[in-house]
Parts: sequence; structure tokens; C-alpha cells
Amino acid sequence: MNKQLFLLVLCLCGMAHQASAQGYYLYKNGQRQTYRANEMDSLVFYQTEDNPLPIVDEDPEADPLAAKSATLTTANKNREWYERLDFDDLSELENAKRGLIEATPDLVITNAAGEVWNMAEFKFMKEDDEAPSTVNPSLWRNTLCNIQCGLYEVCEGIYQVRGYDMANMTFIRTKSGGWLIFDVLMGTEVAQAALDLFKRNIDASPRIVAVLISHSHADHYGGVGAIVNTGNMADASLSLTDQIASGKIAVITPEGFMKHVIAENAYCSAAMSRRASYQYGTRLPKGVTGRMAMGIGMGQSTNSPLTLMPPTFEVKNDTTIVIDGLTVTFQLTPGTEAPAEMNTYFEDYRALWMAENCTGTLHNLYTLRGAAVRDAEGWCNYILAAEQKFADKTDVIFQSHNWPHWGTDVIRDYLVNTASVYKFIHDQTLHYLNLGYTSTEIADFLQLPERLDRVWYTRQYYGTLSHNIKAVYQRYMGWYDANPVNLNLLTPERTAQKIVEYMGSPERILRMAREDYARGEYQWVAQVTKELVYADPANIDARRLCADALEQLGYQSESGTWRNAYLTGAMELRAGTPSAPVYGSGEGITNMFRASTIDMIFEYVAIATDSREVADKDVAVNFVIGNEKCCVVRRAGVVLTYMGETRANADATARGTKAALVACLNGNCEGLAVTGNSEAVKSLFGNIKKPLLNFNIIEP
Repeated sequence: MNKQLFLLVLCLCGMAHQASAQGYYLYKNGQRQTYRANEMDSLVFYQTEDNPLPIVDEDPEADPLAAKSATLTTANKNREWYERLDFDDLSELENAKRGLIEATPDLVITNAAGEVWNMAEFKFMKEDDEAPSTVNPSLWRNTLCNIQCGLYEVCEGIYQVRGYDMANMTFIRTKSGGWLIFDVLMGTEVAQAALDLFKRNIDASPRIVAVLISHSHADHYGGVGAIVNTGNMADASLSLTDQIASGKIAVITPEGFMKHVIAENAYCSAAMSRRASYQYGTRLPKGVTGRMAMGIGMGQSTNSPLTLMPPTFEVKNDTTIVIDGLTVTFQLTPGTEAPAEMNTYFEDYRALWMAENCTGTLHNLYTLRGAAVRDAEGWCNYILAAEQKFADKTDVIFQSHNWPHWGTDVIRDYLVNTASVYKFIHDQTLHYLNLGYTSTEIADFLQLPERLDRVWYTRQYYGTLSHNIKAVYQRYMGWYDANPVNLNLLTPERTAQKIVEYMGSPERILRMAREDYARGEYQWVAQVTKELVYADPANIDARRLCADALEQLGYQSESGTWRNAYLTGAMELRAGTPSAPVYGSGEGITNMFRASTIDMIFEYVAIATDSREVADKDVAVNFVIGNEKCCVVRRAGVVLTYMGETRANADATARGTKAALVACLNGNCEGLAVTGNSEAVKSLFGNIKKPLLNFNIIEP
């Protein structure tokens, strides 16, 4: 009878612990067996035909919902990173610390709804410590950089508050002694705290000339309400020069900003919010078995509704403008990191702002929370254009996340290396898809060239090579891989049921999965046990084993967003999906629509309408909102908006303010004056479905 040796990993199928006094111990058949650390490397099990790979049970006294330790497989894989990357190169950590004016490591920000932001919980991070076995060492290094928190000088006259949200708030002094604020974080509380820190150290009574918003993502505009309101905002009908001269605050954005804000943050708000809880790990505890950095910061502020002000001035082409005596050159970069985005050069400071087009990490061509796929080739070309235009006359490059880089030669390398990574992903994905490879296959074997792979500021902390390759494939080829089997797949639940049926019994699959877990095959274990969960969500053993596998994948991940996704999935498998509250037209979404156009409001109505319920309930309503008019028609369950016209045969006409129209989204149309059939107005808004925020992801 042949025997086969298997090295013991710390956890063969469930739980392994490290006891500080006794060494390592395992549970087998409910009995604890203890081994000293020096015994583990030589410990082996024998497998025979009659004695399959032994099953080691979980600690019967352990909390089944608690995070577990890293297995020996995970610990070894993480140790390998110290050979792969140059950890003696501390340049990024030094850049993150440079220019410190006031550090605020104990920062905690709260409001009436609870905690908004907390950096104090990351004080367990120590620079001299090696990464624990539950954290990828590269991600540990990135976290050390990202926990730097406080006010920093970029150069004389430019200051950044970093670590007060996922993004930075930047203050730029004008020639006349005023201030431009570039990006305003995600919530009013964090924005106010950042402003207070700036006032305490730099200018106690700053004259704010303009707020510049680099692009259309919420962590860059959502805190604007702390600075701008309807009383101090400049008149958009004036020229920018006259807006500045008026003494009120101009709001400057790239062209198309409002359109893309609403499209991304209102039309798909519930789905993106739910998926973002996985990407950003919003429910994970902070710590070595929980949330770490994610490449562009330590997470998103919470419990604070977004605020939004429409721009008073849109940058519509590459141009140079003098703002309060300061020469500012805008470079539009649409379709890069955001659909509407702009780089900005400050000639007087020899400083180049790269928005979120360069961020000190590989970014997303496709973001895991969901968004339109971004243009890798265009992204590369806009960075190269910035290098051509500005690199030779730039002493410092800075952006809306992370820290600056100084020195013309360093800056040129920073731009070229970042552009090269996106170009490589674009070109090589197309190269191999033309050879017949699918996105999954390309992502499996394609690696960055070593010269780019070892650059710290393009490491895969936020985006990854794997999911960015798939994004390029999707952008050019779509979701279909040309295999007709995949044209009309069964639902995940039906697929899972048939797989389990074909593979035998759930018990047999679990036994085999435990053996593969013992070998460190965590991806496969997660895949196969996911089928068991989808076939029977009540299968606790399958849920726990799938969670264990996901957890080890999370511990091994260099990407903070992948770590968050894996660990959130594990948490929900163990504890269940959170209860599903209704997510509708709350304060944040109402704030957005108050700043939006009329047609955007009705597009939201169209999206939120369940056409199946009103397929035979046609209505037509004229709306006169301020100086604008339109006719909204629901026909065969489809809502169509005709801007600029009203119709004589409409069922009703409603007149009022935009605020009254926005109130209708919450079921209150009393502010509209209606002539004709008022039930038609109620019918149009009465079918709006408020989507679920906490729908299932890791289970059916």
C-alpha cells in the first residue's frame, strides 16, 4: 500500500491557534493536540487508501463568527514578499511624511449619527514591525504610508490635509492672499475638521476665492457644504472674473461634472453603495485581521450625507486662466479615472496637480463597486501629455490622494512609469485576445515587466492587474467570450444545485474541499463551497469553510480592496447578510437632485419605476418648473421625458419649484399646483421603488 506524505499546515480544514505559552495546537476529533514551534516543520501525516488526509476539527469553544489565524500556507506566501520587493527602499514612506506641519494621529470625528472618521484605531501600526502573518507585507507598507495624518506643506503656498478622509483637501494661496481649495472630501464634518486644522496653523480667517473639484467622484465633492452654500456661492451667470470680483465663492469643475455625478451617484446609488461596502470594507473592524489601507487612503467617511453644489464655472477645454492673480492651466482628461476630470498646473508654484490620474498606486480601469470601464489608452496618453507640457517646469507633483513627489527627474519617472502600466495592460490584453485567449485566461498568466512591477507607487493596492485586464477585455469585447455555452447560463442557484447533484452529496464535496483547504488551495475551495452555499444557504459547514478560504485569500492580498472584499464575504457567510433596510430618496440623494437638472430628476423616476406594475397604466403630465417646462409620458411602462414642450392632451399640468419637484421623489407632491387629473401626478411618482441597500452578495 503506497504512502504519500503531506506537510501539516496550521489549519487543515478549520481552526488553528498559536498559544503564547504552549506553542501551536490543533483540534482533532475534539481533542487538543499541542506542538512546539520547532516541531511544526517536521510534523507530517500519512495518507493511505484506508486513511485519507486526516480531518482536523475546529476548536469547539471558539467563536464561530470570529476571524481566524493565518495558516502556515498563508504565512509562508506572505513572507515571500520580502524577497520580491525592495523593502529597504523607504522613499514612499519618506514622501508621505515630508512637509509635516501638525500631525493628528488621534483624530476621531463624530456627529449625531455616530462615528464619521477614526484614525486613532490605526495606532497599532508600528514602522519597525514586520507585517503579521495575516497581512501582505506590501499592503502593510502601504498602510504605514496612508496612516500619516495631519497638515502638510507641499511647497510654500500649497498645503494639504491628509488622512481626514480617503481623499485630500488642498489649499493654494492666490497672488492676492486668497485661497483656492482643491477637492473637499466626502462629508461636511470631515471637510470642516480639515478646514479647522488649516485655520489653526496657516490662516485663521481665510478668504476663500474658489472651490475647485477635480472630478465627479463623491469623495471629492461631497463635503462642499462645509464651505459653500446658496448665500456665499458666486452667480453662475457672471464671468469667472466677475464671480471672483463679487467676493463670493466660485465652484469650478470640469465639463460634464453634474451629468456624471448624478449618473453614478444617484441612478445606481443603492447598488454601488452595497457593493462599496465590500470594496471599502465599511463593516470590517480595523486591525490585522480586518481593514487595512486600500492604496488611496484608509477608507471612506461615513454617517454624513453628501452635499452638492452645481458649478458656477465649467472648464470646457484646455486653457490657462488667471484666478485672483494666480496663473492656472487646466488639462481636461475625460474618460480616465472619472468620466469628467482635469489635471491642473500652477505656474507660479511650478506645481502640477494630477487629480486622480496619478495616485501612488495602480488604479482601477474597472472599480469593484461598479462603474463604466475606463479608457486605459486615453488615461496613458493624458499622463504623457502632462509630462510633455509640464514636467520640465515642475518641481512638485501632487494629487487628490496620497502624497506628493518632488524633483523634476523623479516627477518625469513618476508620470512615465504610471502611464506605462496602463499602456501595458491595454496593449497586452488586446494582443492576447487577438490570439483567442479569454479575459480570465489572460489575467491568469500576464505579469507586469519586472522594471514596472518593482515600482512602489504603481503597486496593486487599489486596482489590480487581474481585474484591470478583464476591464480592457470588457471595454473592447463585452461580457461574452464567444463560447455559445455562455450565451444563456442558468442562474447561480440553479447552476449550484446541478453541480452538487452531479458531484454527489454535499458531504462528499465538503470532505474533498477540506482536503484541498489543507493543501492551501483556497481559491478552489471558495469556488466549490460557494456552489454548496448557493444550492443550500442553510449549509453551515459549507458557509464556514467558504468563509475560511476567503479569509486566507484576504490575508494574502496585496490589494486593499480585494482584502476588504474577501474578508467582508467571510464575515457575511459567518454572521449572515445584514438586514435589508429600504434605501430611497434620503438626504444625500435629495441634495444631489436639488443641484441637478430637471431631466436628470425624471431619468431617476424612469429608473426607479417598475415597468411590470404599470405596463397598462399610461399617463402624460406637463411640468412647469421655474422657467423650464417638459412633458413626461409613461407608455407601456416606459417613462419618456420631452424637455422644452407641454402637450394639450396631457392628463395634468403641475407647476412649482425644483424643491417641490424633488419632494415628489419622497412621495410628497403637495408643493406642486396641479390642474387636471391629480391622480396622474400621483401615479407617475407613486410607482417609484426604493431599492434595497443590503441585498445578498455572497449568498443567493
